[in-house]
Amino acid sequence: MKRTTLAAAIAAAAFTNMAHASCGAAFCLVNTDWSAQGWWLEPGVLLDLKYEFVTLDQPRSGTDRIGVGQIPRHHDEVETKNRNFVLAADWSPAPAWGLAVTIPYVDREHVHIHNHHGEKLPQAWKFDEPGDMRVVGRYEAVGMRETVERQASVGVTFGVKLPTGRYDVANGEGSLAERTLQPGTGTTDLLLGVYWHGMAPLAGVSWFARAQGTLPMNEREGFKPGHAAYLDGGVRYAAGNDVGLMLQLNYVYKGEDKGAEAEPEDSGQQQLFLSPGVSWNFAKNGQVYVFAQLPLYQKVNGVQLTADWSAVAGVSWRF
Repeated sequence: MKRTTLAAAIAAAAFTNMAHASCGAAFCLVNTDWSAQGWWLEPGVLLDLKYEFVTLDQPRSGTDRIGVGQIPRHHDEVETKNRNFVLAADWSPAPAWGLAVTIPYVDREHVHIHNHHGEKLPQAWKFDEPGDMRVVGRYEAVGMRETVERQASVGVTFGVKLPTGRYDVANGEGSLAERTLQPGTGTTDLLLGVYWHGMAPLAGVSWFARAQGTLPMNEREGFKPGHAAYLDGGVRYAAGNDVGLMLQLNYVYKGEDKGAEAEPEDSGQQQLFLSPGVSWNFAKNGQVYVFAQLPLYQKVNGVQLTADWSAVAGVSWRF
């Protein structure tokens, strides 16, 4: 692979992180799985570490922005700060096959107002904990259509989200955080996807599209997260030997959570984001990248917290 195209090849190996629900536990939805975009197909190992900045401080009902407590609830959501580190390792024993392991580390602060017999009681949680690990394999029909001017391939991903993160975190007063706020769901989820990518190497342009689904397989301690579907697509332009300019559209549909510990009336959402980004190849095998994520459309069930913007930055190294 030439160095001009390597600028995107080593951007990241992480399986796209999934958003959670009502009270604001969230990961950035930017697609940093460059293997699914055609840039990480060579045998070897890719390590990636990224930092996500997601502050949800805008209560929303349907598509409308509302004030805190404008629509009465048992507790009024105020703010959730997510500062997530995500470590990923991607191993490709052959161009057609790959395996990615992703481990998030969640740094989260949450504040809401508990309405109790007419009193408004502020409650807060602050914790940093490992989240749920993801193990995802992929198979790609390499070179589905290939000429000097244009190349394209299609592939599938398949894996699981494992219940490695805690789901019983409490604050200093002993109050358990809501299940959608916890670092883990407690459930095992099936992860399935299909992707397509193409490139025009002589023009320095590449593009991709991907569809993914998350299917929870069980309930844990009265909670089962809603099923989810993710669609994303984007383009990349090589602005030079070491710089890539990127633009993505990211869409998520999430169903209602279920179980005695769930809040189905305040879970489930549809969101569409525009995500511009840039990457810089600072060494032959090393790269840094940064994305901003801007909402174009947000619709939620009941009352939920949303973000006006989010950001992700990372560094990758190929061995």
